[in-house]
Amino acid sequence: MLEFHRLMLADNARNQAFEKALKKVIVPGETVVADIGSGTGFLSFLASKLGAKECIGYEQGGMFAVGKALAEKNGIKNCKFIHKHSAQVKNPVKADVVVSETLGNFALEEHIIENMHDARERFLKPGGTLIPCALTQFVAPVVTDRLTRSIDTWGGIGFGLDLSLLRDRTFHNVYVRRITQADLLGGDDAVQTLDSIDFKKPNESQRELSVQWKITADHSVFGFAVWWEALLVPGVSLSTSPLAPPTHWEQIFLPLPSPLVVQSGDALLLSVTSDSRYEVGINVTWEAQVFRGGKEIASSQKMDMRRGRIE
Repeated sequence: MLEFHRLMLADNARNQAFEKALKKVIVPGETVVADIGSGTGFLSFLASKLGAKECIGYEQGGMFAVGKALAEKNGIKNCKFIHKHSAQVKNPVKADVVVSETLGNFALEEHIIENMHDARERFLKPGGTLIPCALTQFVAPVVTDRLTRSIDTWGGIGFGLDLSLLRDRTFHNVYVRRITQADLLGGDDAVQTLDSIDFKKPNESQRELSVQWKITADHSVFGFAVWWEALLVPGVSLSTSPLAPPTHWEQIFLPLPSPLVVQSGDALLLSVTSDSRYEVGINVTWEAQVFRGGKEIASSQKMDMRRGRIE
């Protein structure tokens, strides 16, 4: 847990983006800030130093005590912490600004949709500001086998054992990887928008998404890379793109058990569902299909995180 927070707090791109966003919306001596999933309290401390009247951090985990101790150590007196998940808090103090960095490598895995929906409905004053205010997920086909080789190691273990059952489960999982531009399909349309979320509006936790590529050169597709860009406030964004400066977040690899061989003129279709309801945690499915002349040319490959779990 400490290592996770160390990496997060050492992420200068993250820290500067949130400070810039908070600076744009905090009115010194007036603004009340709610920090949802406050962790160490870092974002509350930034808000305090920028002149916020009061900062309230909501943290259900063990970092709650750390936040309180750090506030005392740094002489920050206008930050208080509540040891509950924000959704469990009754009659919360209304805030001018709600900030939440409950963003995972897969953007929705820490319940940013559910947290921001609850915060908008119950924590935010009319006309208040949500940080982030919007989120976009992007996707591109992976056309090198580098990432697949890093997870498909079962065949080389030897000792006369058939480990194919474990190999099958391997491909029903999502992987956090540092993906490079060289791993991705080239061309102007290679990067597609997978999902767009406006936190100022209601959003569904169960999401069905699809994208399609018109293939312009022969390739083998080994899976798909997913990343996100969060619009913190207008003019201030934070991106986990492999084409952007690196952050402590990495990209997501959605693998395929067999590479899809595509030719110029083919249509490559990807369908993704995600379910981030609190009671579910996170589940993602993805299905890849190839069409040539309007006809599917091979059996689709459908992956489901539930099949990859070992309880």
